Amino acid sequence: MLGAHFMAAMLLLLTSLCAVANGFPFRTPLDLDVTPRVTVLSSGLEGYRRFESSAVNYSTMLLEADSERLYVGARGAVFALNASDISASSALTIEWEASTEQKLQCVLKGKDNKTECFNHIRLLQRFNSTHLYMCGTHAYMPLCAYVDEKRFVMSSQPEEGKDKCPYGPTTGFTALIIADQQIYTASRYDFWSFPDIRRNAPSPALKTENAPTRWLNEADFVGSALVRESLGSSDGDDDKIYFFFTEKSQEQSTTYSHSRVARVARICKGDRGGHLTLQKRWTSFLKTRLTCSLPEYDFHFNMLRSVFVMHGLAPQDTLFYGIFGLEWKNVKASAVCRFALSEVQEAFRGPYMESQDPGSTWKEYVGKIPEPRPGTCITGKLRAKGMNVSTSLPDEVLDFVRRHPLMSHQVQPADRRPLLFRRTTDYTHMAATVVQGVDEQTYHVLYMGTDEGWLHKAVDIKGQLHIIEELQLFEEPEPVTNVLLSTERTSVYVSSPSGVVQLPLSNCERYTSCYDCIFSRDPHCGWSGAECVDVVTQSNRSSLIQDIQHGRTGYCVTLKPQASDMVQRSRSVRVGDDVLLQCELNSNLATPSWTLNGGEVQGYDLNSGFRTGTDGLLIIEARQDQSGLYTCHAVENDIKVAIVTYNVTISPDLPRPPPGERTGTFIATVPSTEHPSSDGAQSLHLLSPKNMEAMYLSLITVLGGLCVVLTVVLAYVGFCLRADQRGKYSLRAAAAAHPSSKRSSRCRKQHRNSAHMELKTVSSHCNGVCNGVSKLHNGDTQDGGFLQIVPGEAQTLASNDPPPPAPPLPPTPQHTSPECDFPNGLSATLPSVLRRMNGNSYVLLRQSDSENTSPLSHCFSEELNRILEKRKHTQLLPRPDESSV
Repeated sequence: MLGAHFMAAMLLLLTSLCAVANGFPFRTPLDLDVTPRVTVLSSGLEGYRRFESSAVNYSTMLLEADSERLYVGARGAVFALNASDISASSALTIEWEASTEQKLQCVLKGKDNKTECFNHIRLLQRFNSTHLYMCGTHAYMPLCAYVDEKRFVMSSQPEEGKDKCPYGPTTGFTALIIADQQIYTASRYDFWSFPDIRRNAPSPALKTENAPTRWLNEADFVGSALVRESLGSSDGDDDKIYFFFTEKSQEQSTTYSHSRVARVARICKGDRGGHLTLQKRWTSFLKTRLTCSLPEYDFHFNMLRSVFVMHGLAPQDTLFYGIFGLEWKNVKASAVCRFALSEVQEAFRGPYMESQDPGSTWKEYVGKIPEPRPGTCITGKLRAKGMNVSTSLPDEVLDFVRRHPLMSHQVQPADRRPLLFRRTTDYTHMAATVVQGVDEQTYHVLYMGTDEGWLHKAVDIKGQLHIIEELQLFEEPEPVTNVLLSTERTSVYVSSPSGVVQLPLSNCERYTSCYDCIFSRDPHCGWSGAECVDVVTQSNRSSLIQDIQHGRTGYCVTLKPQASDMVQRSRSVRVGDDVLLQCELNSNLATPSWTLNGGEVQGYDLNSGFRTGTDGLLIIEARQDQSGLYTCHAVENDIKVAIVTYNVTISPDLPRPPPGERTGTFIATVPSTEHPSSDGAQSLHLLSPKNMEAMYLSLITVLGGLCVVLTVVLAYVGFCLRADQRGKYSLRAAAAAHPSSKRSSRCRKQHRNSAHMELKTVSSHCNGVCNGVSKLHNGDTQDGGFLQIVPGEAQTLASNDPPPPAPPLPPTPQHTSPECDFPNGLSATLPSVLRRMNGNSYVLLRQSDSENTSPLSHCFSEELNRILEKRKHTQLLPRPDESSV
């Protein structure tokens, strides 16, 4: 079932992406696959500062508005950096690594001693006005400690942290310490425990329920936030804590099914648990689904990766920005959705879901709802009825809460669609800030980190994100693990596994022209009439020019063009040559447009003589009538801006340039004289475009043929190598069998068409044939036509003479001489010896072509002993078996 859902989702994704590519039904790239306007590599970053040390995995950061320090938690250490310049040498460090004994216990638990068995700092927040509170995994035995902020040292011995900190460095986790020292955490705390939302202090400690209804189902937490809804509340409502996570789906959907879905859960700050029912459990826990989808395709981004809470002037103005992804890790895609607090509250006031049995699907509850409404906080109306705390709630209400934690209505994003969709990017973390533009409107500017170490800066314009720029933070790809903003220091801080990076919130000096400044649509930047400046630093904004809504204005047209705004170049080429006129556009959203002598270059087809590409205009086989002034324009937002001009001169003959002097042509030309020599004319003819094209085609054809031949040769060699690995013995063709000998016919198999014979099965009755073998010192056989044992490969001896007849079989000797005895007194036959030696290595037999015979001066055992000396691992058995070789 899951596989079918996966295939259906993949098919839906491919269908949607194809439709997006075709431009239907969405408008591209504005609505969906948004392209960053400017790309800045790491070498071109301005105001770049970096902090790194011997520690790794910088994942936790704490920055406060009134503090001069940026606190960073890494693996085995906590740092206090200068928030104005994190690269300064005044960094303070607390070394906090797990002991060797604890690391050993972690390894014995089956954990990785290179990544997991360390003390990864997961919690680092302010506890009170003088101390910080931090927790670490401590090699799968979590500990927590207080830090004296002024001296930046641990003020006490570490305490047990298994109820406040996860065991692993990658387990989903979120924590929140509010002003009155209440600690809220959410994670999977133990090896075998279920995910849980807890309040650890002050008493009473509360947690979620696991039976009879499990409130959290394999939840992976990404964030939490406190919303002070009590401020300005007419009914005395309580403050609430919201938790954001992804968990296993429980609902039954008629449109689309997911194994995991994004959630938001809510609890009341003043919750004290129940009296008899839900003791030490939340009485206000409710959860519902966050939907971020492409509505036209009913395609859902069901994995929540990061959340940023944008607090408004009033609690009702609170917004939640979330980064969503796909459940399949091999498919890269991200979406950004924005949710309003009012939409979340409306979902929690809607109908409930229920499940009849623990394993059944959840459906909408249609029965009677008890009073007061389950899951609500203690309000003024309840206090008037004598219910001042949650322990006063009736058991009927608490039992309903226990069995109905899930709401039926889903929270829809603003405009019922994502603000941004990226097919080739996986966003990991984000942060946002509010900037007031020159038009007195407020704009939300988002900074989003990717899994490859890039930072995207985007602005929310009428429910759509415009990516202002993308910045490469690291030369080598590595994921962004956290993003923090500081408007007081106008900096963005980005952490990664290797270190922390500090960048300015904006870099308006990058835009050198009026058009570039306006087209950026950056709320931080405005044109002053002479340069692009940071709006925040200007006390008088009345003279600044901005157009965030549309990114185009006629003001720049009225300005007198500066000489530095447009590059002017000259090119001289010969008739028939090709020349490339380069045009580099700073904006990824701009398209080039070329004019010749003020008129637009027409055609661009095969016969027009022009080709346009991302790098410029190519003039093919230049003609004299193509001489003139070429101008490249960048077209963006329906406005044309001249970038570079070329004064191109095309003449039939060009003078030879002086030695060492550079010419203005892109393509080397051969100068001609009034009376060219035959060699020069032949060279010019060979270098013509048609001949060069023919040469290229011929070269490609030859290379293709060589590839085919090489493929055939490699296939043949591979086949031969596989054949050589079969481990068979080879024999040269023996002489014709003796007519009166039947026993000798068992020891040979004649091959009529080859000089080799393959020995398939050898009997133990041919010991007579194998005696009388002699071998010279150089490895060659003596003249005699006898078989000889030779280690290695069989060789074919060049001889066209027919082999001599085989000698008659001598009688088997009753007694052998001492020098001819086998080891241990064994009188083994030749085939048996060969079979035993085959257990370690191959031994091949070769028969010489000489017609002369050799005297039986050496017995077979001497030859065999020499071979056995070379193969000391070979063992002869007293009674070898009669199996085939």
